[in-house]
Amino acid sequence: MSKIEIFDPAMCCPTGLCGPGVDPELLRVTTTINTLTKKGVTVIRYGLASEPQAFVDNKQVNDYLMKEEVDILPITMVDGEVVKTRKYPTDDEFAKWAGLAKEEIMIKPKLSFKKRKDGCCPGGGCC
Repeated sequence: MSKIEIFDPAMCCPTGLCGPGVDPELLRVTTTINTLTKKGVTVIRYGLASEPQAFVDNKQVNDYLMKEEVDILPITMVDGEVVKTRKYPTDDEFAKWAGLAKEEIMIKPKLSFKKRKDGCCPGGGCC
């Protein structure tokens, strides 16, 4: 499996899931990364505000930042090569780089309804 590294822009916390409003894209990325990690995929995130040295130490990332400034973030690397800039990877890209099927990393909501004796589901309507 590949090693995926994401160099995030400066955020209020390492995942960006803080404050009064949660960005749905950051929630998707964090959830997908958690799923990949549970499946044994190495995914490392570096935050500009919390880990600036990682940006300095990585020559490719540093070169991108010198040329494009922080507008280039996020930068995604796979096995040491820059594969995406300015946007977070899609679920398709995450799956491809991890060597998994997209369905393996998609979070499926678990909904369960117990049928009532009258044959209808809670909340109205019939199953």
